[in-house]
Amino acid sequence: MNVYLSPEEILRVRDAALETGLADPMVRPLLFDGILPRYRGTLPLLAAPGMQVHSDLNQMNRVERLVDGSVPLEIWLRNAIAQTTEAAALTLFQRILDDVARSAGGEPDIVAQTPAPEIKEEIVHRDDTVPFAFLRGGDAAGAAVARLKVPPYQDGEPLQPNGFPHAGTGWLIAPALLITNHHVVNARAGAGEARPLAEAGDLRLQARHTRARFDFETDDVELEEAAVSELVAADAELDYAILRLTEDPRRPVLRLAAKPLSVAEGEVVAVNIIQHPGGQPKRVALRNNLVYAADERDVRYFTDTRGGSSGSPVLTDDWRVVALHRGTRRVEDVMFQGRTTAFVNVGTQMDLVMRHLKEHSPEIHAEIAAAQHDGESVPAGGVPQE
Repeated sequence: MNVYLSPEEILRVRDAALETGLADPMVRPLLFDGILPRYRGTLPLLAAPGMQVHSDLNQMNRVERLVDGSVPLEIWLRNAIAQTTEAAALTLFQRILDDVARSAGGEPDIVAQTPAPEIKEEIVHRDDTVPFAFLRGGDAAGAAVARLKVPPYQDGEPLQPNGFPHAGTGWLIAPALLITNHHVVNARAGAGEARPLAEAGDLRLQARHTRARFDFETDDVELEEAAVSELVAADAELDYAILRLTEDPRRPVLRLAAKPLSVAEGEVVAVNIIQHPGGQPKRVALRNNLVYAADERDVRYFTDTRGGSSGSPVLTDDWRVVALHRGTRRVEDVMFQGRTTAFVNVGTQMDLVMRHLKEHSPEIHAEIAAAQHDGESVPAGGVPQE
């Protein structure tokens, strides 16, 4: 059973590992760094280095995720990239990692569009300083962001045998309403047409059994998890889902931008993403995440995200949400910071989500609109929008 990679792709990764010295038994512990030791101990040990790598890859390829929600093949590939300097192998490992991470997170396989003009060198000469209140605004915004764990169900029962939780990120859009991606709540691996959709009943069960952990900033502190009572609105095409928590967590909600983000030619706009990559403690990608392009539906930007970041808020410098991060889009001939990039990240414009809610879930739209104007939203932090 091949979960993520075809046999041909396994062979290509094995050959690249052999050519770059990653098959050396002394390197193997580095490749497994971060993978649960209990799982590592179940892998067979072979005498021949090439056979060992091939076996390791095949074994990991059969595991969708472990009990902690991690994907061993994804971690192995990230470690392989960190240990590789040879250009061709790096390109291969990065492409395979992109596919595995997107499939593991259930992110839509978005078709590349015609590249827009490259960002020019004028960004080097732009005053990139912000008021100190920017930091306070970011701290306040982070309080509204939570790590999500969504257990998969099938036919009304926990999915077996590999029904381990899928990780994602969500944030408060109203006092007891949490928004994330539909594909996070869908809790199915795969991309594009290969990604199965949970039946409606199973989707509701998965939502009700989702757990949200606010203030998750380190593994050293045990935190209570907020429970979900129901899925109140969702759309697979726009890739959003709104969950009602069983209790109001009594913390400020994130404020939505007043209008869709647009980027004029030659304009430089920075966005910030508060996220739980890989289901790990909270991280933030700040300000060098420049917007590549924006239209009525999508905002596309350069940033660092990975599986688990799905559902994160995409914020401008005044800490207002302009988009709901959902995945990655492949691009060609695009330069960023002096190097070619194979992909940009993409989020759905929140204005479009709100318009969809107004049409299809007017009660939820009204609840969110009221919360956005009741004075409980995160303060702007003193940074004007450009």
